[in-house]
Amino acid sequence: MLRQLQLKKHALTAISYMLPVVVTAGLLIAIGNLTGGQVINDYQASYSVPDALVSLGVLGMGLLAPVISAAIAYSIADRPGIGPGLFMGLIANAIGAGFLGGMLGGYLVGFFVLLLVKYLKVSKWAQGLMPMMIIPLLATLSIGLLMFFVVGVPIVWATEAMTDFLQGLQGSGKFLFGSIVGGMAAFDFGGPVNKVASLFADGMLLEGVQEPEAVKVLASMVPPFGVTISWVLSKLFRQTKYSKEEENNIKIAFPMGLCMITEGVIPLAAVDPLRVIISCTAGAAIGGGLSMSWGIGSPVPSGGVFIIPAMTDPLKFTFALLIGSAVTGILLFVLKKAPAEHPVVEEEEEEVDFSSIKLS
Repeated sequence: MLRQLQLKKHALTAISYMLPVVVTAGLLIAIGNLTGGQVINDYQASYSVPDALVSLGVLGMGLLAPVISAAIAYSIADRPGIGPGLFMGLIANAIGAGFLGGMLGGYLVGFFVLLLVKYLKVSKWAQGLMPMMIIPLLATLSIGLLMFFVVGVPIVWATEAMTDFLQGLQGSGKFLFGSIVGGMAAFDFGGPVNKVASLFADGMLLEGVQEPEAVKVLASMVPPFGVTISWVLSKLFRQTKYSKEEENNIKIAFPMGLCMITEGVIPLAAVDPLRVIISCTAGAAIGGGLSMSWGIGSPVPSGGVFIIPAMTDPLKFTFALLIGSAVTGILLFVLKKAPAEHPVVEEEEEEVDFSSIKLS
C-alpha cells in the first residue's frame, strides 16, 4: 500500500524544487552576516546592502514550507495541486508547524486533489471551473481546516520537542547524535539513507538549528576525501591497493567531493562495497560527532568547501572534516586488499587455408 503511494518519490521531487531556494537564501544570509548585515525590522528607516541581503535570505527561508508543500502536491496531483499546496505551506508557517507541517500538508492536499479529480462529477457547464476554482477551493477549504484544527497541533508539538531536544544535548549526547547523522549521510553515497539524514538536517535548519546541517555537509565530503587519502597512502607506502580504473575514478571523485557530491565514490564502492562503506561511514560518524560536539553550525545546506567561510566556526569545521577524512583514508588503506589481477588473454589468429579455393 505504502509503495503504491510513492511517498519517497514525491518527497525527493519536492527536495529538488526546494534546494535552490534554501541554498540561495542561506548564502544570502551568510554573505550579509559576514559583511555586518542585520535583519531589517523597519523598512521605512535607512538600511544598508548587507541588511538587505540578510533580510532577503530570511524572507527566502520563509518560502520553504510553502515550496515543499506545493512541490509534493504537484508531484502527486500535477498542476491542480500547486495552489492548495501553497496554502498548506502558509498554514504550516502560521501555526509554527514549519518544514514537517509543510510536508504533511502537501501529502494530504495532494492526495485529496487526486481524489477530487478522479471522483468528483459536475455538470457540463461547470467542468471549465473545475481546475481553476472548484478543486482548489474544496481542497484548500477541507485540508486547510484539518491543518488548523486537527493535524497541525501534534506536528507543532513534535517540531518543538525535537528542537528542544537538540538544543538541550550536552557532551557525549551531542557526539553520539552527530555520529548517527554523519554515518547515515555517508552510508549509501546519496541513496535513501542519505536522503533521510539530509531531510532531517534541512528541517532542523528551518527551525533555526544549524548544527545538523553542518554535519550533513561534512559527512557528504568525507567519502571522496577519505578514499583519496587512502589512495595517496598506497602510493607513499608503495602498496598496490587500487586498479588503474579505480585510480581514474578517484581522480574524478575528489573534485566532485569539493562540491559536496558524494556519488563519485559509488564506482569504488561497487568494486569493494563492504570495506568502502565501513570506512566511509566510520570516518563520517567521527567527523560528524566532532562537528556536533564543537557546536559548528551551517546556515547553508549545500555547497561543499565553498561554504566553509559561512560556517559559525570555519576552522573547527575544517579540523573535523580533516579528522573524519583521515579516519576513512587510514581505515580503508588498512582494510583494502590488492586488486585482483585480470590477465590479458591473447587470442591466436586462425590460419586460413587458401588451398581449397579454386579460381575459375
